[in-house]
Amino acid sequence: MYTLYGFKGCGSAVVEIALELAGQGYRLVDAASWEPGSAVDALQQCNPLRQIPTLQLPDGSVLTESAAILLHLGLTHPSARLLPDNEMQRAQAIRGLVFIAANCYAAIGVIDYPERWCLNADEAIKEQIRQGARERLYRYWEIFADTYAASPFLNGAEPGALDLLAAVVSKWSGARGHLGKARPDFLALLDNIEIHPKVAPIWQRHWPD
Repeated sequence: MYTLYGFKGCGSAVVEIALELAGQGYRLVDAASWEPGSAVDALQQCNPLRQIPTLQLPDGSVLTESAAILLHLGLTHPSARLLPDNEMQRAQAIRGLVFIAANCYAAIGVIDYPERWCLNADEAIKEQIRQGARERLYRYWEIFADTYAASPFLNGAEPGALDLLAAVVSKWSGARGHLGKARPDFLALLDNIEIHPKVAPIWQRHWPD
């Protein structure tokens, strides 16, 4: 059985949904560096960065990084259709997963922890860093929306790994408001992903209406 270290309302939701789509049993361990009393010590033993999601595989080995976890699950459980069957479409899905991980996640890290990127910064400087990173995040999502067309989902007929990561990361990063103005069609796609019957039950647990 898989063991997923995560927490309600954060990026670990994407792996939880993927495991459900793949029909895989898993044990969910609440662990978040910001949540007193959660299993942070156990998380740190698996992932020194104490980041979630962290997934312990049935053989005891550990996977970190959302895109890597989704790629592994997609390749290990092909019947779940987390990745497209078509070779070229699959290549573009992999590109999209890495785009979100390398760009959107990176900007979110700066927004959340500006002090890590500028030593001895006062609050005014931190806010300037946040604002710049937030504008950059919005631009990344605009580029993503312009690059990937839905038919009707990014994965094809049914939501896949790229749909899940786009929906979850755009949700907890706070980018939805901007996308509603700048890319309303893309926001409509994200809304359709989260209400899909295979996604909605877990989505509602993480983000109740």
